[in-house]
Amino acid sequence: MSKVVVVTGASSGIGLAIAKKFVENGHIVYSFSRGTPNDDNIKFIHCDVSKREIVESAFKELIEKEGKIDILINNAGMGISGAMEFEPQADIQKIIDVNFLGVVNCCSVALPHLRESKGTIINISSMAAEFTIAFQTMYSATKSAILAFSTALKNEVRPFGVRVSCVLPGDIKTGFTANRIKSDAEKTPYSEREKRSVEYMEKCEQNGIAPEKIARKICKVAEKKNPPVSFTYGFSYKLIRLANRLLPQKLINYILYRLYGK
Repeated sequence: MSKVVVVTGASSGIGLAIAKKFVENGHIVYSFSRGTPNDDNIKFIHCDVSKREIVESAFKELIEKEGKIDILINNAGMGISGAMEFEPQADIQKIIDVNFLGVVNCCSVALPHLRESKGTIINISSMAAEFTIAFQTMYSATKSAILAFSTALKNEVRPFGVRVSCVLPGDIKTGFTANRIKSDAEKTPYSEREKRSVEYMEKCEQNGIAPEKIARKICKVAEKKNPPVSFTYGFSYKLIRLANRLLPQKLINYILYRLYGK
């Protein structure tokens, strides 16, 4: 039986890969995004997830057309990089509005309908939620917020049969790297370290896995009766998460400093 699926930010990258996979599995899929997906099988409703009134209008249009929603994938997001001390206030507010409040807005508006369908929410966080990265401080903070939000929300909605899970992808090769907002501050005390850190991070991303691989995993989890609280993809990332639980945090933080901060 076809389900009605909403994927935010499905005009490109991971979101587009997820939307295509749900279509392939026979579901009715909507992209809530600012850009139109380059796929006629994905239905499109213009939506800026950071604006509550626009989110409400998008879900109203969806319900009028389909009568229900079964699965919500909160994927829309953005990145900024640079020393936190010199991040423009406008960029900080924007990443909070898009990455975190966008998830809150969509969950809040969708939940009355998901209670009826006993549906599923999957929020896309990042491995940076647990392994916070220097010079991606605000990105790491918003992704950590999504993980905490998802974990708490899961228990709030559990009695209604609504399932919540949070995915923490690692490095994935998408256009996200090119679209990241980089600091335009003049030379600062952080400049040389910041440059090395961002270059290393972007190299890792461009050598990352294809978005279709994580998309397949997300679609499988979304249809489970009892999805995990949080999950990632790939043996190496699962091993890294395990190490994070077993090793002293002081050691983990020092390793991150050597990789991204030194």
